[in-house]
Amino acid sequence: MMNLQVIVGHNKKMMENFNKDKYDRATKKVKKIKEFYSHLTVYIIINSLLIIMHLGIFKIGTWDMNYIGWSMFTTPFFWGIGLFFHWFTVFQDKFRFFKDWENRKMKEFMDQEEDEKTRSNKWK
Repeated sequence: MMNLQVIVGHNKKMMENFNKDKYDRATKKVKKIKEFYSHLTVYIIINSLLIIMHLGIFKIGTWDMNYIGWSMFTTPFFWGIGLFFHWFTVFQDKFRFFKDWENRKMKEFMDQEEDEKTRSNKWK
């Protein structure tokens, strides 16, 4: 009977650790998503102001920005590339290909390690 209590206690502890790990992973994921949406909000606000300035809707001192050219799009373009990669890193688990790739690679490495272990034991 004592052993059963120890096993049940051990399983309960394992479940608590598992649930804590799940909670920690979920908390990190939510934090990453919030950071992405904050980044997106700042991107939209700043680039909207830059485009408004370039279109000449308002002027800053003697600085006349009534010029539409490449310089108007450089900041949104390059910052947008960075924003895309931020989005991709946050939501990469939505893409099945990458999840499958990760699982296949892990299995490949585990099989490779098992093969090396088998080969090394073969000569002993």
